[in-house]
Amino acid sequence: MRKHFLALALVAMFAVACGQGVSSASPNDDQPLKLRLGYFPNLTHAPALAGIKKGFFAAALGSKVTVEPLTFNAGGDAVTAILSNSIDASFVGPSPTTNAFTQSHGQAVRVVAGATSGGALLVVQPSISSIAGLKGKKIADPQLGATQDVALRWFLKSNGFAIDAAGGGDVNVVPQDNSLTLTAFRQGQIDGAWVPEPWASRLVVEGKGKVLVDERDLWPQGKFVTTNLIVRTDFLQAHPKRIGALLEGLYQAVSYLNSDPAGAQALTNDAVAEITGKKLAVGVVSAAWPRMTFTLDPLPQTLKIAADHAYSVGLLAKVELKGLYDLRLLNQVLAGHNQPAVQGL
Repeated sequence: MRKHFLALALVAMFAVACGQGVSSASPNDDQPLKLRLGYFPNLTHAPALAGIKKGFFAAALGSKVTVEPLTFNAGGDAVTAILSNSIDASFVGPSPTTNAFTQSHGQAVRVVAGATSGGALLVVQPSISSIAGLKGKKIADPQLGATQDVALRWFLKSNGFAIDAAGGGDVNVVPQDNSLTLTAFRQGQIDGAWVPEPWASRLVVEGKGKVLVDERDLWPQGKFVTTNLIVRTDFLQAHPKRIGALLEGLYQAVSYLNSDPAGAQALTNDAVAEITGKKLAVGVVSAAWPRMTFTLDPLPQTLKIAADHAYSVGLLAKVELKGLYDLRLLNQVLAGHNQPAVQGL
């Protein structure tokens, strides 16, 4: 293990010599450090949940690094925290990632790894039998401008519905907290929601809803980035050795999720309960699990397409994403496990 991390540090030093973005390990990169890590209590953030709960991050980072986990309900809140230097890294979706990058003129953050593909669905009341039946209905999503909000608005526009950011048009789009969405759905106050797991399966299992759209069906080969790992650029430059170790922990977490689905489902449910105070209902996790793929590949082309969708629905200016991805430390981790490299934009 020591040899592996030494290799990461040497690669980072070589990158600087070649004029690339990750600097060599500073003298402070061996000093005690607190790493403030953001994530959500969602199953689409299972790599983060497993990395913390199972101790993969702590083991890889070593005794000199303390991981301080901080949870958020939506990507906009995580972006606000990372742009204000309140956290150092966070698991977030593609739209918050793009927003953080563009708000800082391409300076503040870098994507260093993927985490999850899939796990987002449109669940509706049983009375809605077709896409056409969405007209005049009220459909929720987690937050204005967030990943599922963009996906919902793009889907509606692509199917001929007129919409606007204020919730008007042919379909009333209602951004709100996921917990409010479940309650509103059960009470019949909304007609559906485009949400990540476990909320989609909760709407089905607890709310008696039905799946109208599985977002995987809208993407080639069913693959699209739902969650990736971003790091503050200055933190990445100051602590490449520690980020390399964090990525080793993430590799172990993803490997665990993929190799032991039953154990991983129980573990992530326990982790969600520790954050929210309540375990997910029987059947929710098992229903949600097959809809997600855990992967270190950040699927950058799908993030670019999502950014184009956000522009198309008026939620984002046209952006240049060059420089967003810094995957060299991840590729060193992958090489250390005889896995193929992944590519950025």
